[in-house]
Amino acid sequence: MTQPAFSFSGALPLLQEIVAQNYPASALYVLATPIGNVADITLRALQVLAQCDAIACEDTRNTAQLLSRYGLQRPLIAAHQHNEREVAEKLVARLQAGERIALVSDAGTPAVSDPGARIVDAVRSAGLRVVPVPGASAGIAALSAAGMVNDRFHFHGFLPAKARQRETELAQLRGLAATLVFYEAPHRIVDTVAALAAAFEPQRQVVFARELTKLFEEIHRCPLSEAAAWLAADGNRQRGEFVLLVEGAPQQEDAGTAESDRVLSILLEECTVRQAAGLAARITGQKKNALYERALALKAQDESDDQR
Repeated sequence: MTQPAFSFSGALPLLQEIVAQNYPASALYVLATPIGNVADITLRALQVLAQCDAIACEDTRNTAQLLSRYGLQRPLIAAHQHNEREVAEKLVARLQAGERIALVSDAGTPAVSDPGARIVDAVRSAGLRVVPVPGASAGIAALSAAGMVNDRFHFHGFLPAKARQRETELAQLRGLAATLVFYEAPHRIVDTVAALAAAFEPQRQVVFARELTKLFEEIHRCPLSEAAAWLAADGNRQRGEFVLLVEGAPQQEDAGTAESDRVLSILLEECTVRQAAGLAARITGQKKNALYERALALKAQDESDDQR
């Protein structure tokens, strides 16, 4: 059965609510733009773009083209990594005069592995308001589709281009249990994957999230030991912008747990569970109740093994 297409006419009450919301003056709006698919922009973002006095952007050509897709046209101010400090002073002056300024990057959320952080810092230091207008983020999009079961992630962004510096940074990340999130450009992807394979255990899972939200979007997951071969198998796999996710460090068995298990296993050969837990508590200094529960588990495991 064909589903009806979404109609903006049916969403008129919502659109009226968005227009009626408060958009304070003398505020910098840190506004996320699509990372590929132009439909991935929020209605609130469109309203801010439509009524702001100017837009500070990473590349005026890219932003002008994006605005034209939505039928918008606003004054643009170039604000990139080479002129952030100078532009920040000008933006602060305009905000102090009561203007609304939107800050955007070429794609995604400004100030996250993109220019913008210095401008935000300057605005906040001047006692002016900074309003986030959330939306697309490549790292979050990749994490949501990766299926890596881990409540924690460590966003690292781009690794250094120089091999020695890259090796040093990866060595510092080796012990983190959180999922590691990297960004990478196509011309460096092969070298970066080789560096990851050298830095981490081969069994760790890695996710390639390539060209997210675009026509040739691809999300592939494999052990790190197979990553280089997967990339080399098809030249198209080395194209586009990448998010790389690397599984966190494998959990190491706690030394105290290993020692208590060893002691309990010996004692259970001659003692009851309660006696073994009491003696183990005196030997290891650990809590008796916890050792009692662990002793029950070890005894049940031994009995199960004997029945096989």
